[in-house]
Amino acid sequence: MTERKGYAGNGLVHVKNPHLDSMDEDVLYHLNLGTKTHNLPVMFGDVKFVCVGGSPNRMKAFAQFMHKELGLEGDGKDLKDICAGTDRYSMYKAGPVLSISHGMGVPSISIMLHELIKLLHHAKCRDVTIIRIGTSGGLGIDPGTVVITDIAVDSFFKARFEQVILDNIVVRSTELDKDLVEELLNCSKEIHYFPTLIGNTMCTYDFYEGQGRLDGALCSFSNEKKLEYLKRAYDAGVRNIEMESTVFAAICGLCGLKAAVVCVALLNRLEGDQIKAPHEVLVEYQQRPQHLISIFIKKRLGLYNQMELLDNAFFLNK
Repeated sequence: MTERKGYAGNGLVHVKNPHLDSMDEDVLYHLNLGTKTHNLPVMFGDVKFVCVGGSPNRMKAFAQFMHKELGLEGDGKDLKDICAGTDRYSMYKAGPVLSISHGMGVPSISIMLHELIKLLHHAKCRDVTIIRIGTSGGLGIDPGTVVITDIAVDSFFKARFEQVILDNIVVRSTELDKDLVEELLNCSKEIHYFPTLIGNTMCTYDFYEGQGRLDGALCSFSNEKKLEYLKRAYDAGVRNIEMESTVFAAICGLCGLKAAVVCVALLNRLEGDQIKAPHEVLVEYQQRPQHLISIFIKKRLGLYNQMELLDNAFFLNK
């Protein structure tokens, strides 16, 4: 059984669940929000961009950065965690930009996406673009390279996400919006201090054995087998490896959200398994996708000033 994506023609977020209409209240438990306890249209109705990433601290920093970049009132340092009543996820809002953490791996981001998409639906948000920004292991590329995902693939290099529902395996498409990919690549041409490319992203269910690492608590294969597998992945178009992209692409596509994945490579997996770059280098790497997305958002809003690139103060002098 294969499910395909479908965009809602009116720009609304499309929820494919007939049971929601019969519910007296929808409690978004893991976000500490609900349709009776919160006025979701007032709180979130102006949201046009949703950016998600694994780390709560990173997504708070991104929200503060966007608050500054959009010229919003105040310094952004007092932004409140909208999900403060739970320790599962963190959420911050800077004007039309929502910044949310999703934890690590397919199950964690899946739970967040279900409740986030219902939130956008209840809030009657229109024409929302959602982007995952994060870190990844590169494949045949230099550390610090930013990869815009063309197609999210599984460990067999197939563009699919398999979801077990009851006792059935449902296969979902992992296609991402091609126009959005090209738009992001064009935005990257404004930035000259780090490389950006389009490539396939492989999503795994594990950080160690699932990604062919030799340094976990378990390992049943040789270095030669590992390199042979990773080279086959490279030949299949894979340029980075992470743990969320397939389910992200599948769920967003089915619910009518224009989605993209933009991740920086922290290392080249063909040269090793462990991340050895100094902390300050890794911090700067992690800011690169944020910088690209900030240009994208400001261009969409008509706020982009090319002269800002002569400064880059937030990234280079922070």
